[in-house]
Amino acid sequence: MEFLQFDFMRRALLAAVLVGITAPAVGIYLVQRRQALMGDGIGHVAMTGVGLGFLLNSSPVWMATLVAVVGSVGMELIRAYGKTRGDLALALLFYGGMAGGVLLINLSPTGSNANLSSYLFGSLSTVSSEDITAIGILAAFVVLVTVGLRRQLFAVSQDEEFARVTGLPVRALNLLIAVTAAVTVTVAMRVVGLLLVSALMVVPVAAAQQLSKSFRATFVLAVVTGVTVTLAGTVTSYYQDVPPGATIVLYAIGVFVLLTLLATPLAKRRARAAEAGAESCDAPVPATRRPTDDVKV
Repeated sequence: MEFLQFDFMRRALLAAVLVGITAPAVGIYLVQRRQALMGDGIGHVAMTGVGLGFLLNSSPVWMATLVAVVGSVGMELIRAYGKTRGDLALALLFYGGMAGGVLLINLSPTGSNANLSSYLFGSLSTVSSEDITAIGILAAFVVLVTVGLRRQLFAVSQDEEFARVTGLPVRALNLLIAVTAAVTVTVAMRVVGLLLVSALMVVPVAAAQQLSKSFRATFVLAVVTGVTVTLAGTVTSYYQDVPPGATIVLYAIGVFVLLTLLATPLAKRRARAAEAGAESCDAPVPATRRPTDDVKV
């Protein structure tokens, strides 16, 4: 536990916990909406915000948050109202965001490809006290939205038409999911990296779905998985000197594989039990004798 003696590791572990909570908390709604790749698109457009932050000599985290929010809102509006398909909107965000980020950071006098790499793949030593403050504020917003409005967000993610009939503000909730996803991407970029954050939003949810069927159980198990793999990946990165983002994602995939292997025999057992129950229900019920039949007169 000697790593706790270093300030940068304490900051990195705190950031890892916040990322482990927020990424699956938003990812469960994206998985329900079949928008698992939305985090990738937002991550790429957030690169422009990082480059703009270096160019303007301002906080890259806050600037990336602003640009990512604008990009996510634009993508959601295109999906809802435009004739352009959602996948084309994602492609535009992918390429335009990446190109803008690389160009702006190279135009900045203080920026370099090394700086960009720490935001793309995560870095333990570069998490500053200012970053922790920003990550903490943004993470509180994400948790407040994903937990406080879970019923409304789940309804919109499952069936927009049904949610609209029940009187929910579907348009506003869709935009809120997009904004929350954008904020989550900027929360996670210092630990996991912009290119890998989408995996942490999706893989823990997919792993949780192997064992749980209800939304609440999936939500809790996904968050527990997210926190576990981010902490494990951060500690491993310190001892083995490997990139934290890649390590965290590989741990998450490992948990997914493990839970899948555990869930397969359980699913087969449940299926056999269900078949046995159905057969017993179809079997003829034996006639019961009246109590007087055994009584000798």
